[in-house]
Amino acid sequence: MLTPKTAAVPASAVLPAVRRPVAAAFRALIALAAATGVVIECVLGSVPVVLSFFTIWSNIAVAVVFALSALRAWNGRPPLPALWTGGVLLCIGVVGLVFHLVLANESSAFNQAAEIAGLRGGKAVANQLLHTVTPIGAALDWLVLTLPGALRWRHAAQWLAAPAAYLAFALTRGALLSPDARTRYTYPFLDVAEHGYASVLLNAAVLGLVFYAVGLLIVGLDRVRPAVRLRENRISSQSAGGLK
Repeated sequence: MLTPKTAAVPASAVLPAVRRPVAAAFRALIALAAATGVVIECVLGSVPVVLSFFTIWSNIAVAVVFALSALRAWNGRPPLPALWTGGVLLCIGVVGLVFHLVLANESSAFNQAAEIAGLRGGKAVANQLLHTVTPIGAALDWLVLTLPGALRWRHAAQWLAAPAAYLAFALTRGALLSPDARTRYTYPFLDVAEHGYASVLLNAAVLGLVFYAVGLLIVGLDRVRPAVRLRENRISSQSAGGLK
């Protein structure tokens, strides 16, 4: 006896979408902080130069990914893929670490502490938004508003594509600009004119290892950290496939 075929019923028709207004609001604020920092820098500086910094690349990624995540949390839709959200967390996290431990640290060989301390007005606001607010906000979102267990060990290696792409861009840009260009190299540890290619590539390799180590640390913590349950509603299951 043949049984009649029935059309598949989407899960959304059976299970109601669960909105997460607190998560949506927090992520919208982080996206706004990142976008505001980028806009201030572009208004007060040269747009091509501003857009050549890895900090700006990372904050643009934060603005886009967190805005999309905020919309999904508000509408009760599944989260973005963990590969994307985890990668953004890694990049903005390393931005914060390098800024505070290397560039703003007077004991560092590559420090720009005097220049950073001299920032005023909008430049100072943008600096805080891009290097402190967004890294801390991304970390808090991951720790408090995201279910654990979505990240995979392979992600740590896949995330290296972002710094590798930036390294190729920065070195190519530096090679094409005139030697007397003030912003020829965006970061002191990538300054080929000052240190030579051998030292710069060594610095890049060390930073690559830092990216990979921090990526592994994020994945490892994601596997052991407890889920934080908020009172606004339950957090959807890990089967949704990614970070919230």
